[in-house]
Amino acid sequence: MHIAVAIPCYKVTQHVLGVIAAIGPEVHTIYAVDDACPQGSGRFIEAQNQDPRVKVLFNPENRGVGGAIVTAYKAAIADGMDIVVKIDGDGQMNPALLPQFVRPLLRGEADYTKGNRFFRPESVQGMPPVRLFGNAVLSFMTKLSCGYWNIMDPTNGYTAARTCVLAELPLDKLEQRYFFETDMLFRLNTLRAVVKDIPMDSVYADEESNLKIGKVLPEFLKKHAARLWRRYVYNYLVRDFNVGSLYSLFGTLLVLAGSAFGSVHWLNSAHSNHPATSGTVMLAALPIMIGIQCLIAFLHYDVSNIPTEPLSRPPSMPPAGECWAKTASPSCKKCKTLMPSDPAKRWSGTTL
Repeated sequence: MHIAVAIPCYKVTQHVLGVIAAIGPEVHTIYAVDDACPQGSGRFIEAQNQDPRVKVLFNPENRGVGGAIVTAYKAAIADGMDIVVKIDGDGQMNPALLPQFVRPLLRGEADYTKGNRFFRPESVQGMPPVRLFGNAVLSFMTKLSCGYWNIMDPTNGYTAARTCVLAELPLDKLEQRYFFETDMLFRLNTLRAVVKDIPMDSVYADEESNLKIGKVLPEFLKKHAARLWRRYVYNYLVRDFNVGSLYSLFGTLLVLAGSAFGSVHWLNSAHSNHPATSGTVMLAALPIMIGIQCLIAFLHYDVSNIPTEPLSRPPSMPPAGECWAKTASPSCKKCKTLMPSDPAKRWSGTTL
């Protein structure tokens, strides 16, 4: 299994060499993408780096973090890599965690893994309150629009993906800037890819985040609403028509009908100064209550409809202690060493 690391490089000359040096020997290739950096990150890496695994890629114009990662994804697919791990070049992501992100992919448990800084209470103690609140809001919005109700921290950029899954995505249509990670989850859901969170600690120094919640929240709301609608139409009307579709359609119709009926009679009562009868109130309230129950049932169905079968599940593995040649001896005849008992280790050929 060939593992690659993608590093977007934009104003990271102070940290990127340290990040590269911390990447372990299990990685086959390192793609450093100069996203039209004004500091000349690409040329700096070419002049100072001594690691032969590093390949410097250049974007002719600044495309944002999403555009830089898409450049690395395309190169990894073309070079025959199996897994691509995205690590930022600013030193805020620990390369030592890479095996934890890759392991579920090697075991065939997931197609895409991402970091989650909210898994342990201790890991969020150093997170500024504004970021904590903003990430909580964005996480809930992402659950609605992308359909992955089992994940948290959607803006976390520490990710790993199987290239066979990336090849099925419209990479050129992905958002190129701050919405990239969320749009990636939306596209993965259309493929029914399995996404898994990996616990990690948050690391914050004195740097100022470029992601201003108050500025991007209106834009994010608009984009989340658009993707929620597209996901609903695709999953519940076009690709399939199931009980969730019935719950959502009947629930919406009943709520709208009850609200319209109640509003008309309320206006008539206000103009005529005659209160509505109890029967009229019930005719307005009952459809609304039943409709809300249908919408809650639809939400429950959507939560239970999370993808669980990975697209990139590897072929059958030999029993513990046997090599791929299926020899009777627990020792591999080729390398003359005892094979690891963990199937994921035998599958990867590494000590991950």
